[in-house]
Amino acid sequence: MKYNYEWNLKDANFTKDQGKVFSCFACGGGSTMGYKLAGFDVIGFNEIDPKMAECYISNHNPRYRFIEPIQEFKNRDDLPQELYELDILDGSPPCSSFSMAGNREKDWGKEKKFREGQAEQILDTLFFDFIELAEKLKPKIVVAENVKGLLMGEAKKYVTEILKEFDKAGYAVTYKLLNAAKMGVPQKRERVFFIGIRKDLKYDCADMFGNEPLIDLEFNEKEIAINKFYKTIQKKESQNYSDNRFGDIILNTNKPSNTITTINRYWIDENNLIDDYTIKNIGSYPQDYNFLNNEPKYLIGMSVPPLMTAQIADRINDQILKRNKK
Repeated sequence: MKYNYEWNLKDANFTKDQGKVFSCFACGGGSTMGYKLAGFDVIGFNEIDPKMAECYISNHNPRYRFIEPIQEFKNRDDLPQELYELDILDGSPPCSSFSMAGNREKDWGKEKKFREGQAEQILDTLFFDFIELAEKLKPKIVVAENVKGLLMGEAKKYVTEILKEFDKAGYAVTYKLLNAAKMGVPQKRERVFFIGIRKDLKYDCADMFGNEPLIDLEFNEKEIAINKFYKTIQKKESQNYSDNRFGDIILNTNKPSNTITTINRYWIDENNLIDDYTIKNIGSYPQDYNFLNNEPKYLIGMSVPPLMTAQIADRINDQILKRNKK
């Protein structure tokens, strides 16, 4: 196991010597912690939600802080020069419009609030705003994460448009559906990752015509059952307990956890909820992460597991960035 799912920020060795990263749609910093574990320096972030931004700043203290919609951020003419010298631009555009758990096609093209306190946005265009930002900043690599539902049904048309826009922006792209349970995370969380490689860089190709960049994203780490670490909390002690069990999930402790979401409650058995210690391990979040006033399950359910990002960052570094060092 390359990385340990149970860890602490205070004990982590963030070398910051592998390159510079900027994170968009940063939430509490799940992907940020992954890049830092892989040795990168995450120099700043963009996030629309002030509450999430406060949590991010509390844990990461970034040099550059842009708490505003990406539509405003991408049009700024006062960005620091360091943002035009990035190794990786990272982003997880809000994806509820494509989630199999949402309304999907019924919500496409509609303005929605992602959560209380945010401005209304058309969520399914945020990916294209992110690509426009990439075209402006011209990082070496662009990493974009989204839900599995993006590859299903009518949503696949968006993938075609995403690839077209990346191509116009100057990036060759490969994408793959990955499962966190195969990457050292004790959670069956499937997400699609787009890896955009700036076309002037050196990279291998998947075919003789050089149409598709090839980066090895095959992961097969041994799956981690949650019975190795879980703790429980009696339902009567839980402030979140109610008799309404709609959407509740009883976990199979002999396997990795189900995907952690913001809305479900997770039980070991009929009488015992899992506690925050267990939730953090399932999400590969550090045990000493400061959630401020946010419920850990909510923030972790919104985040890319840090270890998932760390594994991808290592592959990008070894297969692309190190080949293109000046």
